[in-house]
Formats: sequence, C-alpha cells, structure tokens
Amino acid sequence: MSKVVTMGEIMLRLSSPFNSRFVQSQSFDVNYGGGEANVAVSLANYGHDAYFVSKVPAHEIGDCAVNSLRKFGVHTDYIARGGDRLGIYYLETGASMRPSKVIYDRAHSSISEANPSDFDFDKIFENADWFHWSGITPAISDKSAEILRLALISAKKHGVTVSCDLNFRKKLWTSEKAISIMRPLMQYVDVCIGNEEDAQLCLGFKPDSDVTGGKTDASGYKEIFKQMKEEFGFKYVVSTLRESFSATHNGWKALIYNGEEFYESKRYDINPIIDRVGGGDSFAGGLIHGLLKYKDQGKALEFAVAASALKHTIPGDYNCVSEKEVETLMGGDASGRVQR
Repeated sequence: MSKVVTMGEIMLRLSSPFNSRFVQSQSFDVNYGGGEANVAVSLANYGHDAYFVSKVPAHEIGDCAVNSLRKFGVHTDYIARGGDRLGIYYLETGASMRPSKVIYDRAHSSISEANPSDFDFDKIFENADWFHWSGITPAISDKSAEILRLALISAKKHGVTVSCDLNFRKKLWTSEKAISIMRPLMQYVDVCIGNEEDAQLCLGFKPDSDVTGGKTDASGYKEIFKQMKEEFGFKYVVSTLRESFSATHNGWKALIYNGEEFYESKRYDINPIIDRVGGGDSFAGGLIHGLLKYKDQGKALEFAVAASALKHTIPGDYNCVSEKEVETLMGGDASGRVQR
C-alpha cells in the first residue's frame, strides 16, 4: 500500500449527548478529530501507511489525541509535542429541522503557534505517494499557513501527489482572506475537492446551482470545473453534491472531472443521519484510496461516495469502516441486514 501524509489540527470534541442542547447538557461525550486527522484514519483503515503531521501539547490530553490516532493504525512519528493547549470544539447535534451547531475554542492551540523548525519535511515526504491538506489548516493562523506552504514545496520536490479539500470555515476567516491565501497554494494541488460554497468562498468560482433548495443538477458544475482546471492545472476537480432536506435527512452524491470526461456517482438517500461531522473527510479519504487503487475516476468516486454515506451512520469524527464494507455498499447492498 501507499505512504500517505496528512497535515492539520486534531482537536478534542465535546458533544452534547442524545441530541440534547448545550443548555440541557450535564455532561459531554468525548471524541477526537479534525479534517486531516479524519482522512488519515480512513486511509489507515483501508490499509495504507497513513501519517498525520501536527503539533499537540506534551501533556495527558495531548497523549489522548495521539492515542486516538494510534488506535486506528495512524503513524504519529511526525507529530511534534509542545505548546500550551489542544484545540477544542463543542458540537450540539441537531435533528430534523434543527441544525447542528459547532463552537470553536481553538485560539492559541499548539499547531496554530508551531514553527517550521518543528517539522523535517524532507524526512516526512521521503518515499511518500500522497499529501492531503484542507483549507482549515491555513485558516488556523498565519504561522500555520506558512508551515503548510513549506510542506507543499517539499511535497512537490519529492514528486508527491497533492490533494486539497477546500473546506471553507467562516468562523475561522473571511472569504477575502481565504482567497488571498488559497489561490496561490493551488499551484501545488493535483486533486481539488470541494462543494459549491467552498469553490466560491475559497477560490472565487460559483456554479449555477441551488443546494439549499434541494437542487443539485451536476450540469451547473461542469463549466466551473473546466474553468478551475484550466486556471490551476488540476488533474482532477471533484465536488460533493449534498441535498439537505433536514439535519437528519440528506441526499448525497458527487461529481469528478479529469479534463476529458465528467463522471457523476450514484445517489444515496441518507435517513436518518447519525453524525454528519467528518462526512466530507471520509469522502476525501475514500477518494484518495480509490484513485490510488483503481486508477479509474468513476470507480474511485463511487468508493468515496459509499464510504462517506457509511460515515453518516457512525458517531464521532472518524469513519470506522473497512474497505470490504465500503465495497459491499458500493456494489449495491444497502440492506443493512444483520451479518451473522
């Protein structure tokens, strides 16, 4: 299998239990997660040598975050230790017409104040096949954005394929700041992943679609995909297409373009959703695995969409599924029958 590197922030997740509101909660469920950490877990589950790069405090809570990755087989050799705190996010899980809510408490986290000297990128990318990052990482801080830029330069020097999930987060930065940072970084990216909002707010592209109205006509994306590939030279442009009928009922499919042809995946009707946090990360992990294994964009996309559909049924950030389970759903078995 391949050596895949991801880099970003892992956080402590505190979620209100049983769909309760924050004001009702007497306790929180404890999990760990974060965009690129979630991708690393998926890839480790599929058998790859997955390495997560970050910085966490040198205390017991930092140990818990690292151990949560080790539990799923993620290599933690390149996680620097130090700094004052692990970032936290609070999750109030919605239901039906009540949306989920996220509150961040991640200012001055260890990774946001890390320095380039914390990482030996030549060593990290030695014999690596793939590097994945998301738009959350440069949004954390200017120092984090600079470390990411240095990582991308090193990845390209080592001939590593690079994927980016645009992942715009309005609670971390403005669209203007995102565009100023993200567009220059696109020169290093081979596979660009995002949805219609990400493409507009991170890169300034807007497809002709109305997802809030439940409409995800893939044709509205095709011209914008062509423009993005032409401007940035991406090998693949990929978008998830989510129909959000309620917090617990979504339609889910995706579209990929390789410069020659478009491929639209089958659609999954996900109802009820158990936890949609990490859904996009599970899609990215599935897509990376699919492109590395199948070398066929259609089959790779079907694997990614099936993997992500399964993630919506699993609480926590991590997608705790095997390659075989994804392939079973990908092959058309969505019965959910007990296996014995």
